[in-house]
Amino acid sequence: MGEKVAAGGFDLSDRQRHRRRLRQCLTALERMLEEKRFDRPQNLMGLEIELNLVGADGLPRMLNHAVLERIASPDFQTELGQFNLEVNIAPHRLSARVLDQLAEELRTGLGYADRKAREVAAGIVMIGILPTLTEEDLGSANLTEVDRYLLLNEQIMVARGEEISVDIQGVERLTYVAESIAAEAACTSVQLHLQVTPGRFADVWNAAQAATAAQIAVGANAPFVFGRELWCESRTELFLQATDTRPPELQAQGVRPRTWFGERWIDSVHDLFEENLAYFPALLPLCGEEDPQRVLDEGGTPDLYELVLHNGTVYRWNRPVYGIADGVPHLRVENRVLPAGPTVTDVIANAAFYYGLVRTLADEQRPVWGRLSFDDAAANFERACRRGIDAELLWPSRRRLGGVAPVSSVSAVPAVRLVLDELLPMAADGLDAWGIDAADRDRYLGVIEQRCRRRVNGASWQSQAFHRELRSGLGRQAALAAMTRRYCELTRTGEPVHTWPV
Repeated sequence: MGEKVAAGGFDLSDRQRHRRRLRQCLTALERMLEEKRFDRPQNLMGLEIELNLVGADGLPRMLNHAVLERIASPDFQTELGQFNLEVNIAPHRLSARVLDQLAEELRTGLGYADRKAREVAAGIVMIGILPTLTEEDLGSANLTEVDRYLLLNEQIMVARGEEISVDIQGVERLTYVAESIAAEAACTSVQLHLQVTPGRFADVWNAAQAATAAQIAVGANAPFVFGRELWCESRTELFLQATDTRPPELQAQGVRPRTWFGERWIDSVHDLFEENLAYFPALLPLCGEEDPQRVLDEGGTPDLYELVLHNGTVYRWNRPVYGIADGVPHLRVENRVLPAGPTVTDVIANAAFYYGLVRTLADEQRPVWGRLSFDDAAANFERACRRGIDAELLWPSRRRLGGVAPVSSVSAVPAVRLVLDELLPMAADGLDAWGIDAADRDRYLGVIEQRCRRRVNGASWQSQAFHRELRSGLGRQAALAAMTRRYCELTRTGEPVHTWPV
């Protein structure tokens, strides 16, 4: 959530007014869709990466303001925790050598930021959850002192009405009680944006939902939380529980969590914004001054302030985004499932796999969401988070019965086999459809292929390296720190994680 907000209390009239303004925004969005006011196709993509600040000892450094002062670039911003930063890459057209171009921009920007961070005895690392974080690191005192973070924390805690309880059972079990949402800051991700027209939005969003499990299976990089080994991608479950506004009674009633995979395939972008209003009370009932209908009547583009702000507090793994560029409105799918890291090459490989796969899935005449139930897609998401590269995923296959036309059946398939046999060729076709250079296509999809063939991703490397340190005689905390230091050293080589020695 990047909106600038001012801290302050809310009364009943604020919430009532905000609810009315949200409905006005949704009505304005409906009108804009009907009147075809959105931007034409431009094949634009964007990239955001959340980062951690780490010392030479492998421990977190609460120094984001000091580091940002030294970086002095608008591309880098604060994030929720004082040990976090975020880097934003300007939109690029999906074509030609864009993948190598993005890789070079990231290496240059992150290299510069890392050098500036070292001036205050810190370094920058991309990792889903920093393994050496402790419960004590994630107290309210270590939230970044920015109004929007403090206000969001206050409102989530008020809505919940009690402490946040985290309980995750994986390889080990973590139970944790917090008086703030600071545990959310542990979860650092890559967000991939894709601008789409309204007519294409539903197909692209459905395709992205179907692809999430495969993305996580090959890209998992967060097996440790507060020293406990949990899921291969523990970040998703920790984020869900750390931002949960529901007390246990509402959870038992089946009230939806704000961090949400969803519950159905959609027919229009309107479905998602309408669900956000219908299912989730406003956390930040702030109102702008604009009358969106009047702006439309006068031929302008409304900012839909209330709708955009509310949308930023509903944490869908594939989120709809309304934006304006040069006075023209557009829509984006924001894919939020991937963890940060391990290296720039790995990040760009994950991006190549996503953009290529989603393009092909969205273009299919017989789309996968017509053959795979949404419940199965949601089950795949959880399986991939738990098991990572070793997950088995439900996927529709085609077979012939008695010589008649092929019919679909859904069966469980090892993720690595599904990716190698079916999804990587689809991703390659999708990158070709975008006009990506063949050498870039092969280089970055080759990284995904090698992860599958070697059954290695960031999560599996972390787990193996940690257990090696334990076997060498180190205690748990020392082993986590040693593994983290080694991880940081290897990220600076730039070599993708499947090549790293354990």
